[in-house]
Amino acid sequence: MKARTFRRHLKESFKSLRRNGWMTFASVSAVTVTLLLVGVFFVIMMNMNKFANDIENDVEIRAHIELKTSAEDQAVLKQKIEKLNLVESVTFSSKESELEHLIQTMGDDWELYEQENPLHDVFIVKTKNPVDTPIVAKEIQKFEFVHSAVYGETKVENLFNILKTSRNVGLVLIIGLLFTAMFLISNTIKITIFARRREIEIMKLVGATNWFIRWPFLFEGIWLGILGAALPIGIVASGYYYAYDFMAARIPGQLITPLQYTPFVYQVSLVLLIMGVLIGGWGSFISVRRFLKV
Repeated sequence: MKARTFRRHLKESFKSLRRNGWMTFASVSAVTVTLLLVGVFFVIMMNMNKFANDIENDVEIRAHIELKTSAEDQAVLKQKIEKLNLVESVTFSSKESELEHLIQTMGDDWELYEQENPLHDVFIVKTKNPVDTPIVAKEIQKFEFVHSAVYGETKVENLFNILKTSRNVGLVLIIGLLFTAMFLISNTIKITIFARRREIEIMKLVGATNWFIRWPFLFEGIWLGILGAALPIGIVASGYYYAYDFMAARIPGQLITPLQYTPFVYQVSLVLLIMGVLIGGWGSFISVRRFLKV
């Protein structure tokens, strides 16, 4: 396409936006509403996925060592655990540390007064993939000098099932919302183009090629997508700014944390802008095709 023709198509697309003000407003409104829903739901689902990953990564196996195990045997046991393919790290926690943690968690009632510490030394084991926790726990339980290997079996397995279901449901909902957005925007643009079908017919009759007619509508759809994405980007960016501060201040500890404002908000903005451009251009391209047959 020549630069002169390209400028002409751009100019025509801007003129069309101004000339068909109400239809432009309707199209931009449709894009705005649908992309706002997509953006809000996308932010929620991405943070839910982050929370799920945080919870999964916090799952660990606590291998309690037999009370009379020597330091040499503990070292050998640690090496055996570390050699397991699915294990990421092994950390030693003495029974004194376990007692301190228990007192901090449960209160001073667990303080020992001139009594022998009955707790076990512990190896805290993290797996490379949290879902492999049950498998690794069973392997560790077989080793000599291991009194027990616990990881909250029932609770952890139920947690993994819930997280898997929530991710699958979220993915289906996002895909469904995207298709709904494409359908609504495409139909709105079809109405816009239908109102100008006579203009297309005249251009076709005087010898204009299909692509000569299509380009201004394609650019117009892209502008509609960009304009429609601008407000959702602003609302999502500002809304997440306040939501992030709210969640960061009220979620206790470091177990789960929301996605950092930057670069996440820039990534979401880019996704919404690309979606607006693609859906607007695609809607115009598909919608104008039926009117090119004169």
